Amino acid sequence: MVNLQERPASITKITNIQEKLHYELCGMYDAECRFLEAQQIMMQCTENKQLQSLIETHIRETEQQIRNLEQVFSNMGKQPKRMTCEVAAALISEGQKYLLLTSENSSLLNLTLAAALAKVENFEVFSYQGLIKVAENMKQQEVVKLLQQNLQQEQQTVQKIEQMMPQLLQETTSNTSSNRK
Repeated sequence: MVNLQERPASITKITNIQEKLHYELCGMYDAECRFLEAQQIMMQCTENKQLQSLIETHIRETEQQIRNLEQVFSNMGKQPKRMTCEVAAALISEGQKYLLLTSENSSLLNLTLAAALAKVENFEVFSYQGLIKVAENMKQQEVVKLLQQNLQQEQQTVQKIEQMMPQLLQETTSNTSSNRK
């Protein structure tokens, strides 16, 4: 539990909806930057062409999402700023741990990569939905438009992963079963 009495001096209290939106955008900006780096590593770890293609496409989308967030900051008269997103850091750390644990079985590794990516994408969907609601409440239509573009890409990626999961699960199950015989 965070003790607000011990917060760093550089962080001020959030006292209004504009500050709340800005603070959350700084966290999302950090998350997208972290996820971009993680995806670049993930792409190198998989040999599954379908998963590689999905990750490669989403890397380009994530780069655009970062540019969209930079435009959001500009529209709000702010400089882009990364504020550590603890959730993003934890998701990446957990994903790295599972990658190490499954690295000797390529089908299990592919399944692990897809599952880690699904967790990230679902977090991003939820986060963008919340940001959009606040921006709509503030009548920030250009901000809403940019955030909705990011949300749509995240939702499409979730759908693609969900479509891919049964095949990856079947490959993993088949390989695990044949290894036991």
